[in-house]
Amino acid sequence: MKFTERNDFMQLLQLQTKVFADKAQTLSYLEKFIDDVITAQTDFIALPEMFCCPYENKFFPLYAEKHGGAVYQFCRHLAQKHRVYISAGSLPEINERGEIFNTAYVFDDSGREIARHAKMHLFDIDIAGGQYFKESDTLTAGNEITVFDTKWGKMGLCICYDFRFPELARLMTDRGAQIIFIPAAFNDTTGPLHWELMFRSRAVDNQVFTVGTAPACDKSASYHSWGHSIAVSPWGKILNQLDRQEGYQFTAIDFAEVAAVRRQLPLLRHRRLDIYNLTEIK
Repeated sequence: MKFTERNDFMQLLQLQTKVFADKAQTLSYLEKFIDDVITAQTDFIALPEMFCCPYENKFFPLYAEKHGGAVYQFCRHLAQKHRVYISAGSLPEINERGEIFNTAYVFDDSGREIARHAKMHLFDIDIAGGQYFKESDTLTAGNEITVFDTKWGKMGLCICYDFRFPELARLMTDRGAQIIFIPAAFNDTTGPLHWELMFRSRAVDNQVFTVGTAPACDKSASYHSWGHSIAVSPWGKILNQLDRQEGYQFTAIDFAEVAAVRRQLPLLRHRRLDIYNLTEIK
């Protein structure tokens, strides 16, 4: 029985896949990968950040598509073909002004777009003896908080560096999110230090499921993804985690656990909102 016949369980499939220099090759490879591993019980597929584009500034303008372009249509096709929801990783998207965004989508099991998120916090870092990267050289920041409705309830969506900002996760939680999807691509410097820590912390602080999906590591590329796609429970327990290599994992998400955790440890209700508050600026 598909978990979609119930509103409290969901079977999640995360794909940690390769990214080829040729976009068409990547899409063809990904479709075959999904065809080979998906099961009749799969409800929701999560793809990595920049799953169709090498993670390097020089490639973002070359691979950028307008809204509704080939990659967008490919993801809609996958949702329709397999009758599943898809958190379609992210892709470089260009608007009519020539601005390029790191954009994530979610499609429902009929292929309808139900969420669109442009990365709000651009990854501009220079770590001594470690990673240097400046997304703002080519990308423009988004400015919308993204929460969307599904048959299981509300879910949140953000991209990689966005999730380092606890205010954003709390605002999604305050909007009703019970699970937050984060296509991401940490690196050799930040991955070992912060990957697990961040996903577990956000899950515990907000009593939500957190799902981080990353590209597989490619040592021949200039940017080495940490991989380690992860799913964490509202208790902060790691339910599943891959290594750096290409792979996939299934995780059963029991949404009843969100209410159970919040009932047993009601920290969201225990906030002193008479003293402090977090306000969303419209």
